[in-house]
Amino acid sequence: MTATMIAEEAVSRAIGEASWLEPESLAPSMTPEPYPLDALPKAIRDAVVEVQTFVKAPVPMVACSALVTLSVATQGHVDVQRAAKLIGPASIFTLGLADSGERKTSSDGFFVTPIREYEAREAARLDPEVKAYRAALSIWAAKRDGLREAIKAGAKSGKDTTRKESELHTIEQSPPIAPRVPKILHGDETPENLAWSLAREWASAAIVSSEAGLILGSHGMGRESIMRNLAQLNVLWDGGELSIGRRTTESFKVHGARLTMALQIQEPTLRAFFDGSKGLARGTGFLARFLIYWPASTQGTRKFTEAPSTWPALSEYHRRIEALLDTPLPIDDCGALTPSLLTLSPDAKTVWVAFHDGVEEELRAGGDLADVRDVASKAADNAVRLAALFHTLERGIGGQIQANHMSAAARVAAWHLSEAQRFFGELAQPLPISDAIRIERFLLDCCRRNGTGIVPRRDAQQFGPVRDGKRLDDALTELAESNRVRSVARDRRKLLLVNPALLTGMEP
Repeated sequence: MTATMIAEEAVSRAIGEASWLEPESLAPSMTPEPYPLDALPKAIRDAVVEVQTFVKAPVPMVACSALVTLSVATQGHVDVQRAAKLIGPASIFTLGLADSGERKTSSDGFFVTPIREYEAREAARLDPEVKAYRAALSIWAAKRDGLREAIKAGAKSGKDTTRKESELHTIEQSPPIAPRVPKILHGDETPENLAWSLAREWASAAIVSSEAGLILGSHGMGRESIMRNLAQLNVLWDGGELSIGRRTTESFKVHGARLTMALQIQEPTLRAFFDGSKGLARGTGFLARFLIYWPASTQGTRKFTEAPSTWPALSEYHRRIEALLDTPLPIDDCGALTPSLLTLSPDAKTVWVAFHDGVEEELRAGGDLADVRDVASKAADNAVRLAALFHTLERGIGGQIQANHMSAAARVAAWHLSEAQRFFGELAQPLPISDAIRIERFLLDCCRRNGTGIVPRRDAQQFGPVRDGKRLDDALTELAESNRVRSVARDRRKLLLVNPALLTGMEP
């Protein structure tokens, strides 16, 4: 223990442990469960451990970065059938609740590299075709415009324009067709622009954003359009068809498209999105489709380490992703995907049914999942999607999903369901209570690591989950009134003392 920490402990003793009252409960709170890293296939698990050891972002965040990349590489190749007439995409949506600075962008960067490189290779390969198309389009437009002018001039002078009209009709029916150049990774995209890209450019896409507030808070999510746009994203998760009607430009349809989403958002921003949507965020089933995670922050513990000279696990994972990306997508003449169908083996089906029924039982009134019925109702679907990803990574495109992949996927889906339950439970609390729960969790973690019962307020504000001074004050007031944490000033330093009853039996 450092001299500073010894001095702080003396402060704590001087205040007197005997003066503490029994801590009162803040609100029902679920303890986060450890991420089931061992459930991931070895190739994913090893890459996640390798990246997380260096980046030091929360493990669930790094794991989701890896899974999102696999979803992007897989979604165009396979759909998955979980039961008769129950067929859907293999793509996933993830939503991480985390403060700025948790290194999601860095984590994503390690895993999306094969996708960016694939886009660049394909753009270079198809560049001659793109240039030829642009030239052909210019020639076609010149001929079309020339015929239009000739018909207009002929009509003014009273000449017969029948032949010109026939030629215009013919040319209008045969414009040059643009080559389809993969455009997969999208950032802060409005749902309508995304739909246009899926219909006209490339039918397999991903929205990857570490600042999801730019998406959920965009004009596309304004009061007049939020219902429509949330519904569009729901349809894309389902793999359904969209008809986009426009007044001033060409209408179009999205058919046979697949979408992966990976969003990170700060908890206050998501609260604001909830408030702004007037219940539509959950009422439409939008958030129910996401694999949610809300990890404890690692900020303040990320000591510098040099980057390793080699990345064997990540390189192997990249190789497998590249193999999937380099396999031509099954795209029809209209640009729609026609994925092959994965099915469940009898043993895998037994595992899936058991997971489905276990979740269903807890949806009853009074059941453990009654408060998150919307999310829980999608859990079995998300589990089979994850199983399809695991199968494709290890066994390739096609075949039957085996029980081991289904069991592993069910564990990961169950963990995300637990996170959603914890998140929505805390989100329902008033903000000061929710902040107090998170601050206390941070303080207890600091005490455990440092073998102390006192934390400088400056550290809590700098490294903790609540940076805003007013919100931190409100949260600490709740903790003080519940006899859980005290704020004291000693030698011009502001210190936070944790009730010793909360530290009893806690291992350093």
